[in-house]
Amino acid sequence: MALTTRGGAGGGDPAKAPSASDPSLGFLTKRDTEVKLPRATRVKNKTPAPIQITAEQILREARERQEPEIRPPKQKITDPHELSDYRLRKRKEFEDVIRRVRWSVSAWVKYARWEEQQRDFARARSVYERALDVAHRDHTLWLKYAEFEMRNRFVNHARNVWDRAVSLLPRVDQLWYKYIHMEELLGAVANARQVFERWMSWRPDTAGWNSYIKFELRYGEVERARAIYERFVAEHPRPDTFIRYAKFEMKLGEVERARRVYERAADLLADDEDAEVLFVAFAEFEERCREVERARAIYKYALDRVPKGRAEELYRKFLAFEKQFGDREGIEDAIVGKRRFQYEDEVRKNPLNYDSWFDYIRLEESVGNKDRIREVYERAIANVPPAEEKRYWQRYIYLWINYALYEELDAQDRERTREVYKECLRLIPHKKFTFAKMWLMAAQFEIRQRNLKAARQILGNAIGMAPKGKIFKKYIEIELYLGNFDRCRTLYEKYIEWSPANCYAWRKYAELEKNLSETDRARSIYELAIAQPALDTPEVLWKEYLQFEIDENEFERTRQLYERLLDRTKHLKVWISYAEFEASAGLGGEDGEDKEKKNEVSYQEQQMERVQKCRAVFERAFDYFRTSAPELKEERAMLLEEWLNKEVNFGDLGDVSLVQKKAPRKVKRKRPIPTEDGSTIAYEEYIDYIFPDEVALAPNLKILEAAYKWKKQKTGDGDE
Repeated sequence: MALTTRGGAGGGDPAKAPSASDPSLGFLTKRDTEVKLPRATRVKNKTPAPIQITAEQILREARERQEPEIRPPKQKITDPHELSDYRLRKRKEFEDVIRRVRWSVSAWVKYARWEEQQRDFARARSVYERALDVAHRDHTLWLKYAEFEMRNRFVNHARNVWDRAVSLLPRVDQLWYKYIHMEELLGAVANARQVFERWMSWRPDTAGWNSYIKFELRYGEVERARAIYERFVAEHPRPDTFIRYAKFEMKLGEVERARRVYERAADLLADDEDAEVLFVAFAEFEERCREVERARAIYKYALDRVPKGRAEELYRKFLAFEKQFGDREGIEDAIVGKRRFQYEDEVRKNPLNYDSWFDYIRLEESVGNKDRIREVYERAIANVPPAEEKRYWQRYIYLWINYALYEELDAQDRERTREVYKECLRLIPHKKFTFAKMWLMAAQFEIRQRNLKAARQILGNAIGMAPKGKIFKKYIEIELYLGNFDRCRTLYEKYIEWSPANCYAWRKYAELEKNLSETDRARSIYELAIAQPALDTPEVLWKEYLQFEIDENEFERTRQLYERLLDRTKHLKVWISYAEFEASAGLGGEDGEDKEKKNEVSYQEQQMERVQKCRAVFERAFDYFRTSAPELKEERAMLLEEWLNKEVNFGDLGDVSLVQKKAPRKVKRKRPIPTEDGSTIAYEEYIDYIFPDEVALAPNLKILEAAYKWKKQKTGDGDE
C-alpha cells in the first residue's frame, strides 16, 4: 500500500518508471543528461571570405588559449609527527599496491627506492629480500638490489648480493660483469680474478673469455693471458678463437708462437665449416712475415681440403696473392683454381647437368692430377639419371666411356679400366634398354689385352641379356677374323632367331656360306629367308638370291625364282629384271647336259631364242598391265619404253615396229584439286596416256584425237 501511494504521489506510472529513469543516474532521467548538439547549419553563401585562415594559425591560437596544467601543491613537512604520518600513509599505499600486484617487480623496486630516499636502508633491504622471495629468477631485481648496496657503500652487503645472484643465475653474463666491475673499482684484483675463475668454470661464451683476457692484460699479466688463451681455444676450438690467439702473439712479437697456433688450428680444424677463414688468416700471416712459399703452400693445402662451395673467398685471395707474388705458372694455377670453383658451383646447383661435368673433367685432365681427375669422374658418374629412359642416359653414358678411356690410355691402369667397364655394365638397366657401344668397347678392351676368353664372355652376356644388331655384327666380325666359321654359323643362327625379319642377317649368313663354297647351304639359307612371313627389305634379299643363282649359272633355277617372285608381286621392276635376265642369260645353263647342247646349236639360234624369251616376258608384262592393272598407265608406258630399248639393242633380230604399234600418246589433262572442306577451287595438269587399244574400244576418243590434230596444226608445235 505504501509503495502504491508513493508511486501515485510521484505522479508516474510504476510500470513505466524503469524506462524513464536509469538506476545509475540517481534521480536524473536520460532526457536530463542527454547532450543536445546544435543543428547543422546550411551554408548558403559559398563564396570565399576576404580574409583566409590557415591551419597553422588555428593551431597557434589554440596553443595560446590553452590553460596551464593544474599541478598539485607541494607539501612541506615541518613536524616529525607529520613525517611519521606521511611515511605511514605511503607505506600503507605501497603495501596495498604490492598486495594487489605481488608479481610486479617494478612495484617492489619503487617501494624499495622510496625507503632508500627515506634513508631507511634496513627497510629497503627488507623490501628487496621480500621481492626476491617472489621473483628470485628475475636478474634485473638482483641488479637493482646490488646497485642499491653499492650506491650506499655497503660493500660487504653488495658482495653478498652479487655472490647469491651469480650462484642462482650463473648463465646471466651481466651479473658477472657487474660483480667483476665492482671488484675492480674497489681495487680488489685478486677478488676479481677469483670471480672470473668461478665464471670460467661455467664455460661461458667467447665474450666472457675475451673479457677475462683483457682484464689480465690491463694489469700486464701476459703469461696469465696466454694461459687463459690456451684454455680458451681448448674450450672453444673454432677458427675465430685461434685467429684471436695468433693475433695476440703477433702483437707481442712472438712470430713462432703465432705460427704454432695457426698450425695447431690447421691440423685440428681442417674439416670445419669455417676453415676457409682460418686458412686465409694463416696465409695472410705468412704473407706479412714475407714467407711467400709458406703462404702459397697454405693456399694450395686449403684449396685441396676446403669444399668448393665454401671456398669462394679463398680462391679470390689466392688469385690476388699469385698476381702479386707468383710467376706465370702460379698465376695459371690460380686461374685454374678459379675455373674449378666455377665448375663446382655449376655442378652443385645442377648435378645432372652432364655438360658441366664434361667441362670440369677436361679442365682437370689439362692439369694432369690423376687423383683429382679420378675424384671428379667418380663424383660425375654418381649422378645417375632419375628415370630409366634411354634419352636421359645418352649423355650420362659418355661419362663412363671417357672414364674408361682415360684409365686405359692416360693412366694405363688395366685393372681399373676393367672395373670401370664392369661397373657400368652392371648399372645399365638392360631389361629396359642397353648400350651396345659399352658392350663392344669392353670386349675390344679385352681383345687388346689378348684376353679372348673374357671378350667372348662379355659379348655372350650381351647377346643373352640385351641382344642388338651391332653386337651380333661385331661378334661375328671378330670370329670371322679369327677364322672360327663354326662360331660364325652359331652366331648367325642366334641372330636370325632373335630377328627373323632382318634381311641383313640372312644375306650375310648366305654370303658366308657362299664364300666358303657351301652352295647348297647358301641356297638353303636363301630359301628359308624368302619363306619368312615378314621381312624388312625383301627386294634386296630376292635380288641377291637371283644374283647368286646367276653367278652359279643355274639359269633354270633363276627362271623358277623369277616365276615365284612374280607370284608374290607383279611390280614393274620385277618384269624388267626378268626380261633383262632372259636377254643376257644362256639358253638353259652352262653345266652338265646344257654344255653339250650348246655345242650343237649354232650361235645365231641361241641369240634368236634369247630374244624370243625376252620378248615373251615383255608380252606377259604388257598383257598383265593391260588387263589386270589398266589404271597403271604410266608403268605400262615405262614398260614399253624399256621394251623398245631392248628391241633396238637386239639389232637385226629386234622388231621395233612390234613395240611402236603399242606405244601410247601423251595427252595433257586437268583434274580438280580437292580442298579440306570438299570444294574444288583449283586444277592441276597431268600427263595421261592413250593406248591404241583404248582408242579402238572407245569411239568417242576419235573426237579428242581430231581436236588434238587440229591444235597441233594450228600451233605448229612439234610432238607433245
